[in-house]
Amino acid sequence: MKAAFYTLGCKVNQYETEYMAEILKNAGMQIVSHSEDADYYIINSCTVTATADQKTRQNVRKFKRQHPNSVVILTGCMPQAFPEQASALNEADIVLSNKSNDDILDLINRYNVSHNRIVKIDKHQKGDEFTKCSIEHFSERIRAFVKIEDGCDRFCSYCIIPISRGRVRSKSLDDLKNEIKMLGNNGIKEIVLVGINLSSYGKGEDFNIVDAVRICNDDENIRRVRLGSLEPDHITDEVIEGLAKYEKFCPQFHISLQSGCDKTLKDMNRHYSSDEYRQLCKKLRATFDDATITTDIMVGFNDETEEDFNTSLQFAKEIGFEKVHTFPYSERQGTVASRKGDNVPKQEKERRASVMIEETNKIRHEYFNKLIGAKEVVLFENNIGGNTYQGYTKNYVPVRMESDTDIIGKEIEVTIKSADINLDCCFA
Repeated sequence: MKAAFYTLGCKVNQYETEYMAEILKNAGMQIVSHSEDADYYIINSCTVTATADQKTRQNVRKFKRQHPNSVVILTGCMPQAFPEQASALNEADIVLSNKSNDDILDLINRYNVSHNRIVKIDKHQKGDEFTKCSIEHFSERIRAFVKIEDGCDRFCSYCIIPISRGRVRSKSLDDLKNEIKMLGNNGIKEIVLVGINLSSYGKGEDFNIVDAVRICNDDENIRRVRLGSLEPDHITDEVIEGLAKYEKFCPQFHISLQSGCDKTLKDMNRHYSSDEYRQLCKKLRATFDDATITTDIMVGFNDETEEDFNTSLQFAKEIGFEKVHTFPYSERQGTVASRKGDNVPKQEKERRASVMIEETNKIRHEYFNKLIGAKEVVLFENNIGGNTYQGYTKNYVPVRMESDTDIIGKEIEVTIKSADINLDCCFA
């Protein structure tokens, strides 16, 4: 039997796809590409935007249309946040929530016996524990995402995630240590610690994100450890000092901004001011040599004026982010912001997004050009065709280099010779 996964969304979803794939592989199934014929197609959905929901619906219908005799399975955040909409997707033979991913094999076996459609959407409850999960490989890569935290307690006004993911809960240090050891023994060289609200790792416990980094740093097979997306108000001086102690820690910080305008931040129910964010960036760059700071910026939030947008744009320029992910506001049913409406026209959102992308890409281009002539240590991850290999510096600059020998998994000091902003990489 063959199973194929189609994954939408964040690094946590990618980890959970790997986890479910290992469950099915251990049961004797072969995991194939979603472009191949399979007996089961599993769509692991994202619901962070309305566009993500649309992609989920489109793919559920596409896989059923193209493979009418196969079993189509829908899981992930969309069923969790919008159970009625997910249940109404009759093209999905099995619908389950991300809380129930452990049950995927059992549900497949039940369906194979009854051939009756199954919908199993368990709601997150306050006090839920972190679901035990671990992986041994990561899609034949040398860099693995490792989920250590789930849920979010922030309740930003625009965000559906607390509904689709529940409250903050954390993987135990013992479970993490065992998982890192397995991954290292199986050839993984770099760990990316991820979570829905990663900065909250250890909330209510006697450990925090620094302890998770320490575990990765201490494993003899792991060469690098980096963090996924972070919230600015949880990166304390104590955390910064703790992270700086570990030589394998990569000083690349993706710190969610959303807006550089204080008025908009307040409307979003973000828990910091632009100046607090500014001071954090200064501390990180003062503490870590060659630190890079990347971020997410939303444009066109309800009631964002042209002046508000320009304030946010100027703030992005001031900070000088090495990379920015820009996206227009998407109203999510069931959030506080949705009660106020969405009064910025779509065309204006798209214009603001284009301006923000153009201006922040200039900063990235300047950063790349400054690297020309510099010596950087690159961990090469994959062959992208012919003799060309790609890898990343510790601060997550993509670098390509020609080699007559296989250099995947090797750390090599190179000299940056050129950069191409259109390909978003440097060349050695």
